[in-house]
Amino acid sequence: MTTTPVIDGWFTTGPEPALLGSRCTTCETVYFPPTQGFCRNPACSGDEFAETALSRRGTIWSYTDAQYQPPPPYVPPTDPFEPFALAAVELPEGLVVLGQVAKGYGVADLRVGGEVELVVETLHDDLSIWRWKPVTEMGEEADQ
Repeated sequence: MTTTPVIDGWFTTGPEPALLGSRCTTCETVYFPPTQGFCRNPACSGDEFAETALSRRGTIWSYTDAQYQPPPPYVPPTDPFEPFALAAVELPEGLVVLGQVAKGYGVADLRVGGEVELVVETLHDDLSIWRWKPVTEMGEEADQ
């Protein structure tokens, strides 16, 4: 089944999905989510950006769990609402990107400095979303 990314242009799907950012062509600063218009680097007057795939792996900078259902427009995938984990992940590009943790993983599976890898999962019906999946110390994906 083919799914459609929940936000077009923010990530790729397939066997090696990646977040898509913008790189300023003047100062090389990288942004996520993708941007256009003007560079937010105060020392740069650039206004042109190139799409760039971000690293698929990063380290957990911080994490928490969502014990309460977020307000609309959030649509819970289950009724009743089931809590989920969130991780702020530092990428080699110097960005910290917040995202849900992959299905089957919670805060007990996370630690600051732990490695995670980007995966794409089905959100609702034919919509897909990117999430962070913990990997083991040996670089293999953690089994759940």
